[in-house]
Amino acid sequence: MNLLGTPEFKVGVLVVVVAGLIGLMSIRVSQGPGVLSGEKEVYFSVDNAGGLVKNSAVKMAGIKVGVIDEIELVDGRARIRLVLNSDTPVTTSSQVELRSDGILGDRHVEIVPGNPLDPPLVTNSEIPTNPSQKGMNDLVQQVGDIAASIQELADNLNKANQGEGDSSTPVGRILLNIEKVSQDLADMTDINKQKVNNILSRVESLTRNIDDYINEDSLARVDNAIRNIEEVTEKINNGEGTVGRLINDEETIERINTAVDGINDFVGGANKLQTSVDFHSEYLSGVNRSKSYLGVIVQPGLDRYYDIQLVDDPRGVVETTTTESNLNPTEERTVTFQNEVKFTILFAKNFYDFTLSGGLIESSGGFAVDYHMLDKKLTLSAEFFEFNDLYIRAFARYNFFKGLYFLGGADNVLSADDTEVSAFIGGGIFITNDDLKNLISRVAIN
Repeated sequence: MNLLGTPEFKVGVLVVVVAGLIGLMSIRVSQGPGVLSGEKEVYFSVDNAGGLVKNSAVKMAGIKVGVIDEIELVDGRARIRLVLNSDTPVTTSSQVELRSDGILGDRHVEIVPGNPLDPPLVTNSEIPTNPSQKGMNDLVQQVGDIAASIQELADNLNKANQGEGDSSTPVGRILLNIEKVSQDLADMTDINKQKVNNILSRVESLTRNIDDYINEDSLARVDNAIRNIEEVTEKINNGEGTVGRLINDEETIERINTAVDGINDFVGGANKLQTSVDFHSEYLSGVNRSKSYLGVIVQPGLDRYYDIQLVDDPRGVVETTTTESNLNPTEERTVTFQNEVKFTILFAKNFYDFTLSGGLIESSGGFAVDYHMLDKKLTLSAEFFEFNDLYIRAFARYNFFKGLYFLGGADNVLSADDTEVSAFIGGGIFITNDDLKNLISRVAIN
């Protein structure tokens, strides 16, 4: 009987083959790569190997390329040995990163490929770690630092909010200053309540006067004035009249250009300044006369300018002298000089929609505040000067046409003598060097 042909022998051979295959597969799974397909061993060192487990996966681009073979302590640092597939593209410029798998602290080893043109890393070599990598421990430490800062801020707020406050910290000083300012405001409003009521009464009287002056007749006159201006500008553009022929004559334009070039050469750097001329006149209801202003504004920058004005006040320049004598009682003498003009010299600074200025106002020290609205077409202004007997001038100015405006307001609104308080209304013209440049350029184009 042939033993090789028996069923028992065939079954035995089949069992041996299957057992061998199962054994090889078990060895491959338990030992990782390299058992059947070759292996490459490398290692790296870190200060903290928490979250790493022996025989856990080593990945490259999210794909398993090996396992952790051993984790041991060498010279006070954790040395992790890796077993990689022999075909893993690890070069001398490759690096290792420890990446978190979740919020529970588990991590795996990720190999960052280097330059493929560099030499391959040989077996049993050390692969460098990425120094910039961050783990959950770093995140927990950062959260702890933030919580400590928040706790410190809360402690400072509690100290500043108790008793007389706390001046030892910036937050405490800020709260103390806010409390002081609010108390000062409360004291000011309480002491000057009557003055505030008087100012509101003056403003109400001013608005009534403005309503009286701005009626249908005055608006009709303004409309007629605008139509007249449009007719004049149309005639000038068409070359009609002396001014029109002067502007549209090419020879005259050439002479003007030559003159402007000569002026620019003469003044040098002054042509970088923005200069404008302002003239306006007001009708004062209190004295039934007009008050005129002629000013020059020099603007060296976008946020500041100098304002110089000559003021022709129908009430004149009033001077009061006081004399004392052993024989006679104190004598005060008031003299009014009708033919003298007043002057205003101010330095102004722009802050967003506000303008603050200070200097001399009508030959007396003072300051002014302007608030610009409607894209600077409407300006609300208040001037304060003659502080011995405070003089306040409040008015509104509206630019209804380029370079032309009208204004109205109240003069000396805090005067105890009602005859000194005057409502006024007027108009003026405002010309800048940009207007002159635009005019010359338009003429040159034509």
